[in-house]
Amino acid sequence: MELSAQQPPAGLNQNRQQDHQQAAYEYSPAAACFIRSVLAKIIMCSNNKGGTGRVSTRSQMQAEFGKRYYMILLGINYMCLFLGSVSSSLLSKFYFNHKGGSRWVSTWVQCAGFPLLLFPICFFKIFTVRKSFTGFTPKIMCLSILIGLLLGVNNLLFSWGNSYLPVSTNSLVLSTQLAFTLVTSMIIVKQKITFPNLNCVMVLTLSSVILALGSSHDKPIGLTKAKYFKGFFSTVGAGLMFALYLPVMEKIYQKVDCYAMVVEMQLVMEIAATALATVGMAADGGFSEMKTESLKVFDLGPKAYWLTVGFNVVTWQLCFMGTAGMVFLTTSLTGGVCMTALMGINVLGGVLVYGDHFGGLKAVSTMLCVWGFCSYIYGIYMNMKEEEKKEEEKKTENCREKNVKKMNSDHIMELAEIVTHNA
Repeated sequence: MELSAQQPPAGLNQNRQQDHQQAAYEYSPAAACFIRSVLAKIIMCSNNKGGTGRVSTRSQMQAEFGKRYYMILLGINYMCLFLGSVSSSLLSKFYFNHKGGSRWVSTWVQCAGFPLLLFPICFFKIFTVRKSFTGFTPKIMCLSILIGLLLGVNNLLFSWGNSYLPVSTNSLVLSTQLAFTLVTSMIIVKQKITFPNLNCVMVLTLSSVILALGSSHDKPIGLTKAKYFKGFFSTVGAGLMFALYLPVMEKIYQKVDCYAMVVEMQLVMEIAATALATVGMAADGGFSEMKTESLKVFDLGPKAYWLTVGFNVVTWQLCFMGTAGMVFLTTSLTGGVCMTALMGINVLGGVLVYGDHFGGLKAVSTMLCVWGFCSYIYGIYMNMKEEEKKEEEKKTENCREKNVKKMNSDHIMELAEIVTHNA
């Protein structure tokens, strides 16, 4: 009797269960429909562009599936780029600082995280009707593989430079890739040259020259001048190759149907880059070296070693996927600008985390980088204002034409009524 007295009435339990079931029934379809609609608008954003054109500009993307969804996707990709760029730079330096010395390992971790891309691909497949790798042609597949191999070479150059240079110097040298990106974008995708663009190129080039002149006082202890400049020019080469990679990908993305296809292309490229790094490691005894390095060389022990490698794999994948998304959603030059914006954070991180030297010349170089970046952002802001003004004028003109047509139509109808009445 006591047990039955403590229990709620059967009718009340039944009503509560019905209420919970009804609430779940009302919420789940609504949430599912919302998720499906958002993903469908993101993934299928340009299938009706004739099969070849993607939504390449921001205004076209917004017209296709709304400014809100565009900004959400853009924000996610930039967050991936932000977290990946800063974390991977610091973790790579951490690896070398604690006696990790294999450049093949450092190269391999930059692309070995490609299985992580299977998660968004499967996610898209579950929540949309699109089949994976739809729209892949033999040409796109071959281009993806070729660019992936070149990306593997770029990763090796970056590892070589990062093993010798302090993080701050390495980041500042890489910031010159924005200038290279402007030139290659002008040649490959016909990027328009404006005064802010040219000013940005000149200032960043001057910044790199100042950094090179003061680099002899910035060598790590025990590193020869020849090896230091080898790392310096390897980093410059990595910047040049990545500056070529960005506009080439923008050109290819013009034939890509949707964002999901961008992820799939990135998967193919990372597989090709991983294959190149794996062959290099196997030929150079890198896998056995990795095991020996974790047990005997890395001064923090094997557990810390494998954690460093694992986190490096994840952060590099975030960085590359964020970069690809930024190029697809905006332009190659804007993607380069976003990466340059993170260089200052990398410099600050190198100084704060590792105590990198930050002398007067490097301070001047950093200020020039900020100046060049702000100049470019100001140019984008002015262009946006000009485009908004043109759109408003166009809307006003369209409204005026509609009013004139309506007045003419009303006038014609009045004349017709008068004629009919007189007849």
